[in-house]
Amino acid sequence: MSDGFADRSDGDLAALSLTGEQAAFSALVRRHKEPLHRLVARLIGDDGEALDLVQEAFVSAHGALRHYDPNRPMRAWLSRIAINKARDWGRRRAVRRLISAVLPLADAVHAADDAPDAETVASDRQEFAGVAAAIAALPSNLREALVLRTIEGLSQAEAAETLGVSEKTVETRLYRARLKLAERIGSIP
Repeated sequence: MSDGFADRSDGDLAALSLTGEQAAFSALVRRHKEPLHRLVARLIGDDGEALDLVQEAFVSAHGALRHYDPNRPMRAWLSRIAINKARDWGRRRAVRRLISAVLPLADAVHAADDAPDAETVASDRQEFAGVAAAIAALPSNLREALVLRTIEGLSQAEAAETLGVSEKTVETRLYRARLKLAERIGSIP
């Protein structure tokens, strides 16, 4: 970052942003957008939707910035907001699926298919796609703990704070997620 904010802490940038310094919040966005995008994309399995959800998360964070505790990690705070956005997205998607299954839709034949295309399935990324699908199939509480700890590299304490649960709960969820993944990955061709 060449805007003079590179050496500032997240807490300093949040405080500057609250005083009306828009460039300070922009610096926070640049600093945290990539890890948040990876997190959300892994949680929902849709890279394009993840971009929108990360943008929504930053808009919400900007509005709630006065509630941020500068003594706590900004990444955990932003991750929690992003996870909530992903959960909301999942609930909305489930409702849409239910409604489309119940209501006769004349244009249902022309609806986009969310399944991966044959090229993707046949590619040399088949094993990765199988693992990603196995992760996506995990219950959300297990998937979130797994992604935060093993993929995003958060400490157990940071993951617990992000999810709003105890460290022991994160440990238990991570253990269960790994067991379920081992079962599912063992069955991938």
